[in-house]
Amino acid sequence: MAIMETYDLVILGGGPAGLTAAVYGRRAGLRTLVVERESHGGQINMTSSVENWPGAKAVNGFELGASFSSHAESLGAEFLSAQVEKLRAEGGRRFVVTSAGEIEAGAIIIATGASASRLGVSGEAEFTGQGVSYCAVCDAPFYRGQTVAVIGGGNTAVEEAEYLTAFAAKVYLVHRRGEFRANRSAVDKALANPKIEPVLHSVPLAVEGDSSGVTGLRIKNVQSGEETSLAVSGVFIFVGTVPHSGFLRDLVTLDQGGWVVTGPGLSTNVPGVFAAGDVRDTDLRQVVTAAADGARAAMSAYRYLSDSGRVSH
Repeated sequence: MAIMETYDLVILGGGPAGLTAAVYGRRAGLRTLVVERESHGGQINMTSSVENWPGAKAVNGFELGASFSSHAESLGAEFLSAQVEKLRAEGGRRFVVTSAGEIEAGAIIIATGASASRLGVSGEAEFTGQGVSYCAVCDAPFYRGQTVAVIGGGNTAVEEAEYLTAFAAKVYLVHRRGEFRANRSAVDKALANPKIEPVLHSVPLAVEGDSSGVTGLRIKNVQSGEETSLAVSGVFIFVGTVPHSGFLRDLVTLDQGGWVVTGPGLSTNVPGVFAAGDVRDTDLRQVVTAAADGARAAMSAYRYLSDSGRVSH
């Protein structure tokens, strides 16, 4: 495959981490390319309100993502809409193989993010898009005045359950444990809402439905073993995330969960390849931490290129 072009810095992913890296890369004078297969902004595009971005009490997620993108573009970052298929290193050189061709990079930042985990229960796949959803912001308006279930016990599940109450008449919050793992403030806010009914010590067994869509969620109480059905027209699933890292397995070290293992300066095991944001082994996945990662990774890439004589000090 012929090399399309050579860049100082190639960033894989156009979310907060990747776009912040592009801003810092361009400010450092690096010829920078962002490769993204979908719309720029990442998962924040699906968030109606981001309330923990410093300096803004509340900001629309899509607008925040657009501002990241326009900032990087205004500084001269270039963009390629393509699927990243694999990375390869050869004789000290690094290459990104994409659906649009092969690119050579002085340094690479992996910022491909992560996506929602699936339950794997009966009916989940069948009714996805017909009552099963992984994005409350996207689909909540379809359930105005109806009853829905949210599955999960972390911050996302609890916060999305609270968001759904602006539309749904009732929200069951189903969690396998006796306490929610989310932040205390988020839990208190959600449980104070009369529309939310917690269903603890319970696991989903199947999503039930017919030709019209979802009609119920069959659950099992893990303490008593009793099985019951919740009459719902929507099931929103928030049970974790899966890193977008499968294309890296032949080159970059991943942990058991598939997260990119990083060292000092967010470096990977491959010289000149760094990782930032939700795809890496981090204990917090938020917009602010992704942006911080992007800045750190870009400056690490700059130092790597400078030390190797690719750019002037």
